[in-house]
Amino acid sequence: MSLPARSYRYVGPPDLLPLVRPEAEGRRIHSAADLEDWASALAKVESAEPFTFVIDSAGVLRLAPRRSEHVVCAGGGPVLGAGEMSFREESGQWVVAESSNQSTGYCPDISSWSAVAKALDAAGIAHPPAFTHEVVFRRCPSCSQLNIVREEDFVCVFCDGDLPQEWNVDGSAA
Repeated sequence: MSLPARSYRYVGPPDLLPLVRPEAEGRRIHSAADLEDWASALAKVESAEPFTFVIDSAGVLRLAPRRSEHVVCAGGGPVLGAGEMSFREESGQWVVAESSNQSTGYCPDISSWSAVAKALDAAGIAHPPAFTHEVVFRRCPSCSQLNIVREEDFVCVFCDGDLPQEWNVDGSAA
């Protein structure tokens, strides 16, 4: 039996919250046909870039153009995963070409891949076995600054304090 997916609250800049409105939410993708309909309506330049994505609290993939904020894509709510994703056509089917958990608004752990994979599977969209680019987020216990861990160097870039090995960005996350 698998554990329930962790939920991530928005932890980014509060000045982005007024941008959240129903008409700006990401497009819910329940099937490969939904992806085809949405992607075919985009300008060519938008479809050539990775998309902003979230997995909403219902486990559904939502997509928005890359320059969209994750919190806007999510409608302001908590998510099970967030990042950037690109697609390619392969034998007439959409497949995930690349994906990451790069979202400084939600800072999801790399373990959020399981929720991403589950949403993609439910939509019938083929994908790699894990994020193709993993971002490791940690909050410094000493100075409270958000850090991106590079090359497994768990040291705060702001105060040189030690960063925990376990995800700790939002202590209230479920």
